[in-house]
Amino acid sequence: MTTFDYILWIALPWLCIAIFLVGTIWRFRVDQYRWTTRSSQFLGNRLLKYASPMFHYGILAVAIGHFMGLIIPKAWTDAIGIDQHTYHLMAVGGGVLAGLMVTVGFIILVFRRRTVKTVFNATTVNDKVMYLVLGLNILFGMWNTISTALGDEHFYNYREGVSIWFRSIFAFQPNVEAITMAGTPLQFQVHAVLSFLLILIWPF
Repeated sequence: MTTFDYILWIALPWLCIAIFLVGTIWRFRVDQYRWTTRSSQFLGNRLLKYASPMFHYGILAVAIGHFMGLIIPKAWTDAIGIDQHTYHLMAVGGGVLAGLMVTVGFIILVFRRRTVKTVFNATTVNDKVMYLVLGLNILFGMWNTISTALGDEHFYNYREGVSIWFRSIFAFQPNVEAITMAGTPLQFQVHAVLSFLLILIWPF
């Protein structure tokens, strides 16, 4: 295992989580009243009417899907009678639908922020960085979902790799091999790194 592996899959996640927690508390204490999107529904209301619910309900569905896939061990679903094929169909079906909602909502929101002058003028550099990282994260997330949906019986099972690594990070027993040595496709690794970077910049 190289030093780079330890930095990328152990140090970076813990650093991002620590900054997220400390930054959130600090921001809430000193600047909570300015912690907004710096725009409102009065600015480009027609676009926001459709895009905001689509994006946020999609994000909620994505969060639930990630919780089931990353937090709940495969052994637990096996124990209650949900075989891998059934779980795969449920995960792919729900993932594609939620991903499309997030993608379409995100595109409309970015379009609104760029084309509505008052909203664009309220956009900061941090907002632009957040949108960039979030957009790339959505892109790789959809790539992962679609590649899994189109795969055959030999598709990559993230529950036997990424999920083990993810749980080990929060258990403070990092399992680097789970993501670096088990044949994890590059797009899954990029998605994981982007997710932690998103956590890192969120409080700011």
